[in-house]
Amino acid sequence: MKNTKYIFVTGGVTSSLGKGIISASLAKLFQGRGFSVTIQKLDPYINVDPGTLNPYEHGECFVTEDGAETDLDLGHYERFSNEPTSQANNVTAGRIYQYVINKEREGGYLGTTVQVIPHITDEIKRRIKLLGQNGSYDFVITEIGGTVGDIESFPFIEAIRQMRWEMGKNCAVIHLTLVPYLSAAGELKTKPTQHSVKTMLEQGVQPDIIVCRTEHHLNDGIRSKIAQFCNVDVSAVIESIDAASIYEVPLHMLEERLDIEVLRKTSTPIPEKIDISSWEQFLQRLHNPLHQVTVALVGKYADLKDAYKSINEAFIHAGVANECKVSIRYVHSDQLDHGKLADVLSDVDGVLVAPGFGERGIEGKIAAIEFVRTKKIPFLGICLGMQCAVIEFARNVLQLKDAHSTEMNPRTPFPVIDIIQTQKGIKNLGGTMRLGAYPCKLDPDSKVFSLYRETMISERHRHRYEFNNEYKKAFQKAGMNLAGIYPNENLVEVIELDDHPWFIGVQYHPEYKSTVANPHPLFVGFVKAMLDNKTGKS
Repeated sequence: MKNTKYIFVTGGVTSSLGKGIISASLAKLFQGRGFSVTIQKLDPYINVDPGTLNPYEHGECFVTEDGAETDLDLGHYERFSNEPTSQANNVTAGRIYQYVINKEREGGYLGTTVQVIPHITDEIKRRIKLLGQNGSYDFVITEIGGTVGDIESFPFIEAIRQMRWEMGKNCAVIHLTLVPYLSAAGELKTKPTQHSVKTMLEQGVQPDIIVCRTEHHLNDGIRSKIAQFCNVDVSAVIESIDAASIYEVPLHMLEERLDIEVLRKTSTPIPEKIDISSWEQFLQRLHNPLHQVTVALVGKYADLKDAYKSINEAFIHAGVANECKVSIRYVHSDQLDHGKLADVLSDVDGVLVAPGFGERGIEGKIAAIEFVRTKKIPFLGICLGMQCAVIEFARNVLQLKDAHSTEMNPRTPFPVIDIIQTQKGIKNLGGTMRLGAYPCKLDPDSKVFSLYRETMISERHRHRYEFNNEYKKAFQKAGMNLAGIYPNENLVEVIELDDHPWFIGVQYHPEYKSTVANPHPLFVGFVKAMLDNKTGKS
């Protein structure tokens, strides 16, 4: 049985320094050295999960195979490691407190006064160790969300302190900080890092390794100063300089010997060789594309790229597979009408209508789909994007002028999109949608089958509404191919248009499964279709 070791990644000075990317990069290097590894995210907020959070608050909500609504960092974990995550890989303070309170109500603590220490911290430790049970992994990397010093982070830092005391060399702490550059003085400043580590020390945790996010290279003097005042070896001061692409970070960390330092701190034998040649090949193709296309991403969060993080990354993976750079033009669907369509969309090579919820921007999405359908521009609709394609087809081809989704218009006379039967009557919004992986049977004569090359596929979902089967025959007669079906309940998963070069809508979220090692076939096919469209124009 493996002796699982636990690596904690904390952050100081400011949020959004890239703890998730550092965690994922370390995992990639460990894999290259032959170790098995998984990554989890502990978030200090009180929400049970990010499923009900506005994307403006928290960015994209990532969905795992087993149907967990999680932090977007889990997407980075999967894209780098090519390993699926699960419910156990993302735990919030809300879930911790909910579990402890429910257990207390059930009499599980036998009359004991329930307190943050030991009950909350014990539950945090239990969740951390859950992934390492039975020796499944050599390393469990745990990223602690937020910034050290935040009130809500205290129980998590205390849990780390206890685990380090209990497990000794089987634990190590990486602290990510900012070393800002003051242009007026022309200097890098280490004081924020010193204060951040001081805050950690006040809570009883001495970082083993300090990763310094910086815009400029750290000289030996800066490294020595940080080492001296933060009680670490000079070799444990790691530079994390700004990179043009997040996919460069593993190679930067390799140069900085982050993985070697962690192995030393945990008394782990260091393999002589590391194999990340496939990653290096990916970067070579990423930085040297032979072609370029422009795709319009139409959505109501067009000013917030993190709302479509997995889609953005899936285009990078698919672009590399096609030796093509994919430039994304973000288009606000709530600012889009028929008068602006030609100005905004006529010069793009393809259009993706994004997933989402709610009425805002819905008519702009429908108008964009009518434009690409009639102009024969390659189109991909995801989740709500697929539903909008159904609505547009119903209105403009089937001539059902008031057709709509009952999500937007409960009184529509033509509910071509309707709530799933099993969703009716549900009142609690959190964690109750159709979530996670479901099978889908593809039509062997369809375009989508030629992309997957499989009859039965599995994809991840996050929705409450579906294609209304009462209208199936009308759509099929008018030329829409219902190319994918969830066989257990006969739900429509994929639509295609027979008289269009490339027009596909999917009820599921293909972007969640795209990784560096395995670009998603739908995105690979879509980018190729855009290249073909561009070539046809020239």
